[in-house]
Amino acid sequence: MTIDNELTERLLKNDRKAMQELYGLTVRYLFAVCQRYVVNEEDVRDILQETYIKTYKNIGDFKQKDGSSIVSWMTRIAVNESLMLLRRKHKDAFIETSKELPDQEEDIEVERFSAEQLHNAIQQLPTGYRVVLNLYAFEDKSHKEIAQMLGIKEASSASQLHRAKNMLRKILLKQEGGRQ
Repeated sequence: MTIDNELTERLLKNDRKAMQELYGLTVRYLFAVCQRYVVNEEDVRDILQETYIKTYKNIGDFKQKDGSSIVSWMTRIAVNESLMLLRRKHKDAFIETSKELPDQEEDIEVERFSAEQLHNAIQQLPTGYRVVLNLYAFEDKSHKEIAQMLGIKEASSASQLHRAKNMLRKILLKQEGGRQ
């Protein structure tokens, strides 16, 4: 999703109509981003509200550089707000209790599942697993970056990703009736 330069300029001048246009163009996308992290719809709506408040309040701080856009900036705000809410509500979600990793299972061909099936399966993951999977797979963060963001060890990030993939595989296979 891209926002044209003319709209960006109007936003930087605090044009209210431009802010309404931005909301209309981005709300569905940002709602989906927040839903990847947070399951409760009321929490998602709270995060969205905070994302738009911070966006409008700090629009003057936005600097377009290296192909970045207002949408990518807003996405970062939404992800950070989601993580802050999860830290408040699920303080122990990112604590790794076991050092042993489960046996490696075969990868599953995710292409054979619809986006809705994948979304529903990801929503069933425990909070820590879901967050690490999203940061790694959708936000393209390294285990080092994830560890810094969540205040965990890199090994815990890798472990939670591994466990998330295995659990996701089982959920998807169960949805499919157990066939491989």
